[in-house]
Amino acid sequence: MSREGSRTVYGWLKSERRERRRKIRLDRKHLEARARRFLKIYLNADETRKPQFYRVVEEASKQCRPSGLGLLPPELEDTQIAEATSVAAMKIVLERDALKKDDRSADFVTDACATVAIAYHRAAGVYTLDKEMQELGTAAVHFLTIATSYMRAHIE
Repeated sequence: MSREGSRTVYGWLKSERRERRRKIRLDRKHLEARARRFLKIYLNADETRKPQFYRVVEEASKQCRPSGLGLLPPELEDTQIAEATSVAAMKIVLERDALKKDDRSADFVTDACATVAIAYHRAAGVYTLDKEMQELGTAAVHFLTIATSYMRAHIE
């Protein structure tokens, strides 16, 4: 590879890292506390309340998926779909935050959307530079998997 080519690759990698750090900063600012709260409340909930968590996060996930929004062609890579889903969930969180309602059920839905955004950013590989966010993302991905499995089992 020529010297010019290696500079181009290095520059691309540097900009990619900068973009990931920017996304992590935004996620920490707008999503982290909400997702942590949602997951902690879930862990402390009794078994009769847990299906509410599954339903709200499954609905939030469906609402944010590109196929449901009609935004992206189906031939995109998984990471691109995960990124688009996370962006859609972040948009919902920001819109709901702007309303500033002091309503626990509205916060519950917003927290579920934040959890979805974190899970899909983890799936897109955004958190490779941040171990703490990677761990939160892993927990969110596991939760979404549990919720999806539960909802599929109880629909049939």
